[in-house]
Amino acid sequence: MTPARVKPTISPELLNQIDVRVGTIESVSDVANSEKLVALRVNFGDHWRTVLAGMKRERANPREVEGKQALFVVNFPPRKMAGLVSEGMLFDIGYADGITPVLAVPESRVPNGTRAG
Repeated sequence: MTPARVKPTISPELLNQIDVRVGTIESVSDVANSEKLVALRVNFGDHWRTVLAGMKRERANPREVEGKQALFVVNFPPRKMAGLVSEGMLFDIGYADGITPVLAVPESRVPNGTRAG
């Protein structure tokens, strides 16, 4: 794989607008009306959210991520997809480069809701 070019420079203020937090994926369920989406039930410490992620084609068993911590963008507006509402975005590594994605995870366990950045 050849790495993609670095994107244009942004300001620190723009980066500070993105709220990235650690959450534990408590459960993974199928999204019946989609060939690629699963619904993640994510614990952010003080609240839970449903985040839809395109894992069906990427993993033989999407439930293998249950119990793992990962990084999520939590300040996107809710978005309806395949009849369900997604309340955030899972960060993954590899999808944009056309390789099998992996979760972006903390090096060791941290409290749910911990902010990145």
